[in-house]
Amino acid sequence: MTIADGCILIACLLPVLCAGMAKSPGFGKSRREGGFDNNNPRQWLGKLQGWQARANAAQQNSFEALPIFIAGVLIAQQLQAPQTRVDNVALLFVAARIGYIGAYLANLAALRSTLWVAGLAACIALFFLG
Repeated sequence: MTIADGCILIACLLPVLCAGMAKSPGFGKSRREGGFDNNNPRQWLGKLQGWQARANAAQQNSFEALPIFIAGVLIAQQLQAPQTRVDNVALLFVAARIGYIGAYLANLAALRSTLWVAGLAACIALFFLG
């Protein structure tokens, strides 16, 4: 497994981490007390506010970012781009996404947008490494 392949795995786990953060305040509470409602999870998540709502939004955006990243890594490797370059760009994407999630949770919109653009630029770059 290459570093870039490992980055795909990490990128796939980031939305799960965000979902856990969004749902965490509801764990251990009954539904009557506002606890997580596994029967209607999307409705329950839609009622969140503050950092929990932002964690849920980061989860959704993290899922949205996956297809272009995965495709970029696979295409770069298929075109036999130098693996070190592919690995470095994949690491840049993961770092940008982790920073993006942190900025989202901290409600730093300008930084979040900058990191989103950096992640997208990394994805696009992967298509041209070969």
